[in-house]
Amino acid sequence: MEKSSLLSRVLKSVFFRSAGGRAYRTAKNSRSILKLVQDALQKSGGLSGANAGLRAQLSLLTRLLKAYASGEYREIPWKTLLRMLAVLIYFVSPLDFIPDLLPVIGLTDDIALLVWLFSSVKDDLEKFAQWESRKDIIPIG
Repeated sequence: MEKSSLLSRVLKSVFFRSAGGRAYRTAKNSRSILKLVQDALQKSGGLSGANAGLRAQLSLLTRLLKAYASGEYREIPWKTLLRMLAVLIYFVSPLDFIPDLLPVIGLTDDIALLVWLFSSVKDDLEKFAQWESRKDIIPIG
């Protein structure tokens, strides 16, 4: 199954639609966002080797969501926030289009969805990374 076909099927699946509905409820609750971030980081430990770039992007995404949940960073469009949350909800769910319980191929749909997400919210992630780097600079004088 080619990557774009897989992604298209995942995005149209009942599993992703369900994650989208849950994303709306999650976005309204800081504790739910933080719990989702924790679960995503825990699961991302299974991404290794060639997926190191994905882990780095996921780390940036989770820092953005933590800053959003704390109220520190709110410069993110609502639609983008919902997309991020829906993908993470799908990512942490063991039962999805290709169940994670299946050895080797179980993460294929999750990885395709993460790659799509990072590509589609690239500008927002870069904007956050710039904000994050400026935040750590203490003005002199």
